Amino acid sequence: MVKWLVIFTKEPRAGTTKTRLARDAGVVPAASWQRRQNASLIRRIGYDRRWKTVIAANPPREGVPGRCWPATIDLVPQGRGDLGQRMKRIFSDFPPGPVIVAGSDIPGITPGSIEKAFRALQDADAVFGPSPDGGFWLVGLKRVRKTPPSIFENVRWSSEHALKDSLSTIPGWEIAYADTLDDMDLAEDIERAAYRGKLIGNWI
Repeated sequence: MVKWLVIFTKEPRAGTTKTRLARDAGVVPAASWQRRQNASLIRRIGYDRRWKTVIAANPPREGVPGRCWPATIDLVPQGRGDLGQRMKRIFSDFPPGPVIVAGSDIPGITPGSIEKAFRALQDADAVFGPSPDGGFWLVGLKRVRKTPPSIFENVRWSSEHALKDSLSTIPGWEIAYADTLDDMDLAEDIERAAYRGKLIGNWI
């Protein structure tokens, strides 16, 4: 059975991507960082034969074809709605097999961290990759049990409650946890990661 890895990201256009980072660093540097981070992440995990990678970007293929996304990796739209509605759509619409959704702004993601998450789904119904700020950088579902219609509803996204709220929408499920990794929302997050030697690629 195919294992699906979905990279959730945005087209790196100034003014529409990494808006919190843009408030600190400016819209052009924020978009430039997102472009390099997308490329670095895709190189690291996008071609691993242990899973099938798909990029979920909204809007898809805007601008020059091939400029932002590799032609060799399938691209699907995230669609409308908040983050929870868009992820729920991915989990509902994909072909059979476990599905993992991973954010694109986490420089610490490695093939090993993705494989660890897929292994966790052998025994668990869902897997989450926590972030130190109370959110999560990864969520995966085995998709053997019926997904509750209320999954990801009323979650306080972009807050320290995001993980806890998300867990409350799948009561009774067996939950596993992947690696804890930092996401990069603010300039200080990137500067801290660079100082610790955990930043893959350049800042601006």
